[in-house]
Formats: sequence, C-alpha cells, structure tokens
Amino acid sequence: MREVLLLCWRDTGHPQGGGSERYLEQVGAQLAARGIKVTLRTAGYPGAPRRERIDGIDISRAGGRFTVYPRALAAIVAGRMGFGPLRGLRPDVVIDTQNGIPFFAAATGVPSVVLVHHGHREQWPVAGKLVGRIGWWIESRLSPRVHRDNQYLTVSLPSAEELALLGVDRERIAVVRNGAEPVPAGVVPGAEGTRATHPRLAVLSRLVPHKQIEDALAAVAALRTRFPDIHLDVIGDGWWAPNLRAHADDLGITDAVTFHGHVEERRKHEILSAAWVHVMPSRKEGWGLAVIEAAQHGVPTIGYRSSRGLTDSIVDGVTGLLVDDATALADAAAELLADPDTRLVMGEKARARAHEFSWEQTGSGVYEVLAAAAHRRFVAGLVAPMPGSRLNR
Repeated sequence: MREVLLLCWRDTGHPQGGGSERYLEQVGAQLAARGIKVTLRTAGYPGAPRRERIDGIDISRAGGRFTVYPRALAAIVAGRMGFGPLRGLRPDVVIDTQNGIPFFAAATGVPSVVLVHHGHREQWPVAGKLVGRIGWWIESRLSPRVHRDNQYLTVSLPSAEELALLGVDRERIAVVRNGAEPVPAGVVPGAEGTRATHPRLAVLSRLVPHKQIEDALAAVAALRTRFPDIHLDVIGDGWWAPNLRAHADDLGITDAVTFHGHVEERRKHEILSAAWVHVMPSRKEGWGLAVIEAAQHGVPTIGYRSSRGLTDSIVDGVTGLLVDDATALADAAAELLADPDTRLVMGEKARARAHEFSWEQTGSGVYEVLAAAAHRRFVAGLVAPMPGSRLNR
C-alpha cells in the first residue's frame, strides 16, 4: 500500500472539529510515518489555507458544510484526469468518513473503507425537520445499500452493533478503538498534589446541542446546597456556547462555572489534573476520547448509558459510572464527590486502563484494515484488541 486518501467534512483546525477528526488525522500521521503518501481532502473555513502539510499529511481544502462532498468527488475525478488540486493522486484505498453523510467515494472505483464513529439518528433533528429526514434516510437506507460491498470501520463495539442493525454485514465491520496521546511533558499527571482543594467537576467537549452540557450545569445547580464551593470547568468551544452561558446565568451559577473555550493541550491536561470527577452527558458518542484523557489523570467519568459508545470507554462501576438521566447524573456526582476512597480507587483503575490505548496501536489496526481493503478483502471484529485488563469487572 503506497497511497491513501482521507475524506472528511472537517479537519481538527476547523472551529467545529472534534474527536472524529482527531482520530482520522492521528491515523493519517501514523500511516505517513510508515512511508505511505497520505492526502486529506476536507472543507475550507475562514483563515485556513487551501493547501497545507501537517504531520506528513497533505491537506487539500475546498467547499463548505454541504458542498465539500460534491467538490471532493469532482476533485478526485479531475485528479485522475491530470488536473485540479488532487492531480496525480492514485490512492490504493480511500477512507470515506461518514459523519451522518458519506462522500460516496466508492463511485470513483477506488476501494473504499467507510469510517463511521456512531449513528446520527438522535442528532439529525437539530438540522431541521426536512434536512433531518433526508439525512437520516441517506445514513440509514441509501449509504448501507450503496456501500453493500465495502469495508466498514468504526471505533467501538456499540457502534458496530448500530451498523449491523442498519443492515451492514457484520463480516464487513472492523472495530479499531481510539488511541490517546501521552500527557504533555511538564504536566504533572493527576494526583493528590494536583487536585483542587474544593469539589471540581470537568467537562471536555465540543459545545453543541447533542453534547447536552446543560445537564452538567443542572447538576452543579443541584449540588450547590450540599457542596457550596463546587465548581465546573467547561473545556472546549462551539456554536452553542452562548446558549450555555445564558443557561448558567438562568440557573444562577455563573460564579461556579468557568467556560475555558479552546485551550492548548498542556492547559487542557492541567485542568483535568485538578478535577475530581469528569462528566460526559452527551446524547451520543462513538467512543468518548475525553473519557480516556480524563482517566490519564486518575479522574473517573460519569456518562449516559444511552450514549452507546460510553458503554465501551467506561467500565461501569470500575473506571466510572453509567447513568440514565440528568437526575442520576447529579446523584452519581454527589456520591463520588463525597467519597474520596471510592473516587481514588475508581480513578486509579481508569488510569490503568488509559495506559492500554495509544495512537500507534490505532494506526496499526487501521493499517491492517486498509491493506485488506486495498486487496478487496474484509476484516471483521475488534482489530488489535487491547491487552487483557487486570481490572475487576
């Protein structure tokens, strides 16, 4: 395998980029380190150059939220004819990232691997009634039919199950979990000496409606009577941020919440190292990279069982807690905040599990899937499974 094309509607530099984009670019960097030519085609955004090279990946940007799809296909076809931004491109395989809508790159005749982090049924209504219906039809009906002969790649066992329920053959679904970067040099991993002196919750997330940060704010409001000095750190940004700030004001907790916005990696880890508990009230997750990043600091996560992906990244009752609604989220947070012994044991088991994940391992797993796809073979199940955990499940 000499050349790979990555397709995604955003990259990590995009104002709305998140964990799924990070997964793809980390995989691309790992492939590039193997000597493979890697090109990423994605959307443009204000301030972004049309062409850029980062971590060995050649990035080509054009189009917006919806036009990125037809423009990418047109660029691929033009490139094979010898002109345009992708001229000379001859990929052995394409990763077609389906963030609700795929690029349908299989139409170009190049072997395609459809990367799906999770289903978007719960998120489509945010796009509006008509667009939501069309989007879900494309995702649940059209895409599985068009890609009936293609390899699928996803990041968790629950997401693989979702794909199977949409009619994708299990023999064509490979699972390669997210990796994690080491804690930045110079940052002391979470320990007794780094913890805040008062109860501190953290949320690490894009600020968009389906992440349901309102539930974390409601938990802080509910817990202030029992923990008067409780504080919530919200790490991340997004177009929903003004609504969340207004909601915090309505709840009367603006003094108990810090909206950090986008921060440098080092600062992100410093905030996590001070946290007591990490909460992730997202409606839907494919895996939940933030769970592992918090775990690197010995911080357990509380999340929703219904999110599906968190049932894979959180070992319930061992590395964190899975709950069913906002009230249970607040109750679980209260239990952990009030019980330092349980919090410490759970946090250390989370830290031990976090050590099992690396981007190198993720890159190796995806390489295996791509190499097979390039030769029209399928890979199924969990690829490069994690070493046997010593955790008591």
